[in-house]
Amino acid sequence: MTDASVGATFTALSDPTRRQLVGMIAERGSVTASEVARELPITRQAVAKHLAVLHDAGLAVPARAGRETRYALEPSGLVDAAAWMTQVGAEWDVRLRRLQEHAASADRRAG
Repeated sequence: MTDASVGATFTALSDPTRRQLVGMIAERGSVTASEVARELPITRQAVAKHLAVLHDAGLAVPARAGRETRYALEPSGLVDAAAWMTQVGAEWDVRLRRLQEHAASADRRAG
């Protein structure tokens, strides 16, 4: 897990359409740009660009299937982002616990 890979994941997921695409891929196993374009109010070219961003971020893997390119989810990018959030959350838990201990100590001294 690197800062760059986690950053790329968050950048890719900052767009609601790309988050929707990740959900569609996760639900279906794989999708094509044409399939998605039939369901969303955007063009096939726009879908292809969103899928390319997901691929560049390491979140989707393209595979040729005849004349189509199917995109499947690559969960490692999501796992890295979740691990980063867990790490940051744990650091904040420690800080908050220290703050609570300090406040309790101050209350005892004042009381």
